[in-house]
Formats: sequence, structure tokens, C-alpha cells
Amino acid sequence: MDDMDLILLLINLKQLINFRQQATLRRQTPERLLRIARRNTEEKYRRLFQTIWQYEAEDASPRRNRMISFRRLRGPTVWAFNRSSHWWDVIVPGFTHSQWLQKFRMSEDTINHLCARLRHVLERTDTNFQKCVPLKKRVAIALWKLATGSEYRSIGHLFGVNLATVCECVQEFCAAIQTVLVPELIKIPSAERFEEIAAYFENRWGLPQCVGAIDGSHIPIIAPTTYHCDFFNRKGWHSLILQGVVDGKGLFWNICVGMPGTLHDARVLRLSSLWELATHGNLFPPHTKEIGTVKVGYYVIGDSAYPLQDWLMKPFPDTVRLTTEQQKFNSKLSRARWGLSMLLVD
Repeated sequence: MDDMDLILLLINLKQLINFRQQATLRRQTPERLLRIARRNTEEKYRRLFQTIWQYEAEDASPRRNRMISFRRLRGPTVWAFNRSSHWWDVIVPGFTHSQWLQKFRMSEDTINHLCARLRHVLERTDTNFQKCVPLKKRVAIALWKLATGSEYRSIGHLFGVNLATVCECVQEFCAAIQTVLVPELIKIPSAERFEEIAAYFENRWGLPQCVGAIDGSHIPIIAPTTYHCDFFNRKGWHSLILQGVVDGKGLFWNICVGMPGTLHDARVLRLSSLWELATHGNLFPPHTKEIGTVKVGYYVIGDSAYPLQDWLMKPFPDTVRLTTEQQKFNSKLSRARWGLSMLLVD
């Protein structure tokens, strides 16, 4: 047999083998082919998991030591754009007391006190990837936004941080104030505290037994996507209503916030917890004082929009001819409310 015959024999043998394999595959059912494919896949994953388990079973301490050594050699890496904070680092430390009050609406000592009270909530630590914003700077960013109403982008340029950081500082500061300080500072006074407030009101504003002044303020908001007409106030813009009660020094002791801007002040009062407490006799302690021939208990003062109650005094309406005593009462009440409003503005 020569070489040509051997080659022809091998070709015929290969064709015969391929033919028999194809015939075998044609005789196999789709279910059998599916089982074979599934078995092959399971075997592949078994080998993969076995390799992973063997790797994890090895001693990991050399790898850990290599990573620690690499990090020590590399040092912390800052993944942040280099922004200038010259204004905060150089200009602000030279502010006088009046400049702190003008720019931040409070003194530097008060800001330091806030930092001390909120440190456990707001303070952050540096990481290998980014340096944190210092606590005092975070508080100052939030106060600047609340005091000036500037947009986030402008505040970021001023303090040398990005827009997202400004938003985060403002939201976290407000949440911390609401959680930590509001329950402690804004609450119904005790009986002893009511006596102090009444004495100060009488000495400062000439109104005996008065323990507060109530009024509402519209807080501008972006129009919501749903029911936006409910927040469109009479002044021509969208707002939420803040109802507050302050003592003779302008310090809040009760607030109610969140009502839509279309509501009347009297309606906001009736929907607040203050109204519920007062109507059930749970707001003021039983302490009366005889004024003329009338025994008068504690009360708050408001403008003509509020309903007249035994615990809420309002001016006499000027739609009729007022007596001298009524005009004098209106004058004292208006003087006290105006003076308190100036304290809040300052």
C-alpha cells in the first residue's frame, strides 16, 4: 500500500467517524442534550468554586500585610477638586463681633456653642479618599444659607466646597437642630418660667399677665407639583406658614410650621396644638391677677386676624369710634408687638 492509498483510507475513516457521531446526535432527544449541557455547566462552576475555596483557605495574613504596607507608603489620597477657601481661612477669622452678627446673624461665641452641642451629630473624620469639611465650617455654611438665602452654588464658591457639600451641610444642620435642640429650647414653659415672662412683659412693655405674642410668617418655597394652588398665598407666591409664639425677649416657646400658604392665620391657629392645649385648659397654669375689677389669667397677644379668647387678646376694631381707654390699649398692644418684631428682625 502506497502513501496515496493510506491517505484515502484515513479520509474515509474520518468521514465514517463523523457520520456515526452525527447519527448518534440525531438519535439523542432534546431532553438528553439539555441534561448534557446542564451537567457540563455544573461541572464548570464546581471547578470554579473549588478554586475560590482553595484561595480563601490559604493564609491571608501575607496579603493583608502587603496591603497595609502599600497604604502606609502611599499615604492618604484626596479625590477632590482643589478649591480655594481663602475667604473662610483668612478673611473670616478677622471678623469683628458686629461683622459676625451682620454676616451670620449670630456671634462667633454662639457658633462655637452650636458646634459643641452638635459635635456628636455633625462632626466627620478624614478618609483615605477625601478630607472632611471641619465642623465649624459645616455649621457656618448652613448658617450662611439660612441668614442670607444665597444659592448653593454661590455659597460653594465662597467657602471653597462643591454644591453637593453645601446642600448636605444645610440639610444635616437643620436635622440636627430639630432633633437635638428644638425639644430642649422650644417647649411650653413651666409655671415658674411663666411668672418670669409675665413680669418681664409688664416691666418692659406695660402689659400685665401677658406671656407671649403670636404671629405668622410665610416661608417661600418652590411650587410643589401637586396641589400647588394650596400654597399660593395672598402675596402672590408659594409658601409655607410658620406660626410662632415668643416671650418678651423675642425667644420662641411654641412653633407650628408646615401649613399651606393659602390658610388664614386664624385657621392655622385652630389647626395647631397650641389651640388644642388652650381650649382644654392645659396651656397656662391657674395663676390670676386682679386688674381693676377683673381677674385676669395668663394670655398672649395677636393682631386683628386672630379670634378673641380669654387667653388671646387682640386690638379693638377701628371700625367704630374707640374710647380713650380702648385707644390706649391698642397703642400698648401694638407697641409691644412692633417691638418684638424688631427684636426678631435684628
